[in-house]
Amino acid sequence: MRVVVSIGGSVLVPDLDPERVGAYADVIESLDAAGHTLGTVVGGGQTARDYIGTARALGANEIELDQLGIAVTRLNARLLVAALDDRAAPTPPEDYDTGREAIRRGDIPVMGGVVAGQTTDAVATGLAEHVDADLLVFATSVPGVFDADPGEDPDATKFEHMTAGELVGLIAESDMNAGSNAPVDLLAAKILQRSGIRAVVLDGTDPAAVGRAIRTGEHDGTDVVPTEGDAAPAEWRD
Repeated sequence: MRVVVSIGGSVLVPDLDPERVGAYADVIESLDAAGHTLGTVVGGGQTARDYIGTARALGANEIELDQLGIAVTRLNARLLVAALDDRAAPTPPEDYDTGREAIRRGDIPVMGGVVAGQTTDAVATGLAEHVDADLLVFATSVPGVFDADPGEDPDATKFEHMTAGELVGLIAESDMNAGSNAPVDLLAAKILQRSGIRAVVLDGTDPAAVGRAIRTGEHDGTDVVPTEGDAAPAEWRD
């Protein structure tokens, strides 16, 4: 199965813990050894937010802030590259074509941001579309997609599954900040809708849970399917 994994920076490097990065590398290497074709995208996390906050206070404009965030995502990506050793492309690809070329020659691309104004959610979805992935996994700090912000509403209900169109509608109608009740941004959701790729949104603080979701389809998050009733991948049905 061809899979793209989007790993939030706050999930991969919440405190620059080498054990967490190493645990993710172990999962990715085990999936690779099992025959899955993999691409990864890494977010900036709290480090990016800290730099952006400081730069904003110093008067940087929004494009400059985006570029600063992209630089941090690529630093985080380099940590995962180091942990993957010779299985990863040696440097984070800076565009989709380079990411696809890495997959074609048998390497695992570890990407960060690409262009200003585009989140790593959108980068992961764009890469998944570009490489014709079978599955996209969003490993986030939120355990799925909810109908309200679970941090604010104790009665918020998690969706076990939904269509990509329903996800787009939920995000478009939400007045909350990105990453609250829908831990995928609107551009990513729209690319997911047009691509017809199946996705999973789950809590990625346990790397093993990400590996299990890819191998078996079992997880505690939210399945996002192209249309209602779409069949699960054949690997999950065997």
